[in-house]
Amino acid sequence: MKHIGNLTPAEGSTHSNKRIGRGPGSGHGGTSTRGHKGAQSRRNYKSKPGFEGGQMPLHRRLPKFGFFNRFRVENQEVNIERLQELADNNQLTENNVTKQVLRDLHVIKHLDRPVKILGNGDIKTAFTVEADSFSASAKQKIESAGGKVIVNE
Repeated sequence: MKHIGNLTPAEGSTHSNKRIGRGPGSGHGGTSTRGHKGAQSRRNYKSKPGFEGGQMPLHRRLPKFGFFNRFRVENQEVNIERLQELADNNQLTENNVTKQVLRDLHVIKHLDRPVKILGNGDIKTAFTVEADSFSASAKQKIESAGGKVIVNE
């Protein structure tokens, strides 16, 4: 019976390591399985990531195109028809719409990104909407329904 103190690997599952550089009789003497000359035969050889043996690397062979704007601001967009839908389903307890309310209702995902209210759809309920920016049509529709627009700075 085996105990935790005397466990051994299964028969034939382990092999002894090749002892390289131990003379010609070992079969791994001479160049010690490294071949002749070149960087890989030297000690401390380490290739750089992406190095392909001198062949033009993939990242240089592929065409480069496009432009990445580091200063792009990605807004989270909410249409006014979505706000009306929330009001119709009694999900808005009060007619005050803020980022936190939209986040709690899973309309937006992030509190740290700006929210823009867009004017797609119609609105009947008077909301006080607080957001980072509004389209002109959204602002006009909210105010014509008796609501109020507050722009966060």
